[in-house]
Amino acid sequence: MLGTLCFGTHSPNPAQRGKGARFQPLVHTLDLLMPIGGLGQRTAWYWSNDSLQWLAYLLIAFGWVLTTAVIAGATRTLQKN
Repeated sequence: MLGTLCFGTHSPNPAQRGKGARFQPLVHTLDLLMPIGGLGQRTAWYWSNDSLQWLAYLLIAFGWVLTTAVIAGATRTLQKN
């Protein structure tokens, strides 16, 4: 939610002019949180604002932590059976 609100109030810079998907703050946030695969937003846009770029890095790190926790939980559940 925080990423969507912050990214929605600012305009990012396109990685390549005239190419890529239209910027969507919610999809961009979800793309940053998913470490594997992608929705095409992460590579199509970048932020010239340092605080928003650091928020993007933070969301990427949080996505890796969340994915690791889900995999650890699933592994533990499968080992009990």
